[in-house]
Amino acid sequence: MALLQPKKLLPTSTAGSLPKPSWLAEPEKLWSPWKLEGQELLDAKQDALRLSLHEQQQAGIDIVSDGEQTRQHFVTTFIEHLEGVDFNQRETVKIRDRYEASVPSVVGEVSRQKPVFVEDAKFLRSLTDQPIKWALPGPMTMIDTLYDGHYKSREKLAWEFAKILNQEARELEAAGVDISKRALEGLKCETAVHICYGYGIKANTDWKKTLGSEWRQYEEAFPKLQKSKIDIVSLECHNSRVPMDLIELIRGKKVMVGAIDVASNQIETAEEVANTLRKALQFVDADKLYPSTNCGMAPLGRQVARGKLNALSAGAEIIRQELSR
Repeated sequence: MALLQPKKLLPTSTAGSLPKPSWLAEPEKLWSPWKLEGQELLDAKQDALRLSLHEQQQAGIDIVSDGEQTRQHFVTTFIEHLEGVDFNQRETVKIRDRYEASVPSVVGEVSRQKPVFVEDAKFLRSLTDQPIKWALPGPMTMIDTLYDGHYKSREKLAWEFAKILNQEARELEAAGVDISKRALEGLKCETAVHICYGYGIKANTDWKKTLGSEWRQYEEAFPKLQKSKIDIVSLECHNSRVPMDLIELIRGKKVMVGAIDVASNQIETAEEVANTLRKALQFVDADKLYPSTNCGMAPLGRQVARGKLNALSAGAEIIRQELSR
């Protein structure tokens, strides 16, 4: 597949979701239930995807996405379409050594009987000639949200999910996706991995306050990512506690630099965005820097998200002008 490469320096993008319109689901809330059913819901999802694309284009975003408008949640919506997982049979597990939660159970061999997002990707591709990206949950994120009553091995279950994700990613590529998050072996489109710092909900922000002034754990993973076949590494930089100098450990990779804080309703100024990008340019070459949001913005109000996208584009343009002098 011929890739649609962004033509300008510092192509902007988003990491994850954008807010859903209030007529589709309750705004500013994760796992918000749909307000419609049947064909009305299918039509509304497509309308929301159109609207999400339009708002990205109006803000000057270069690499666009679906804004995750057709899924209720980034992780669980994908799992809901798989065989071998029972959402009615729930068990309480400890999530990442942080908190307990009631989660669905793996009750048999996991498999994907049909594509999950491919029709949505085809629809997005039909709406624009811009480069498009598609986000899939990673295997480890998926197993963290389940009780494994079948494989009895996190590693085995993760590998099974990796195979399923690869099947989906290959079909997304065939549908015209140019960049795929969590895509694996055998793909010709560019692949990206997002190192998540967490949605900007209170449970996450409170927890992160307990973790010290710097998150240097990334030092352990970055050398492995640098040696991997992954093309792009997505990092949350603005207002995170990840030291910017750690980007040096993935020198040579393209880096999506998160310059928009998704845990705050405060809209960044263009200069604040530019300042984050200037810091990153000490450790990543300009032709490999992709300005981005930190993570998904589903919990934010639409006007706030719109303002943040505009700031992202404006801040990137400041740096482009500086680099052209």
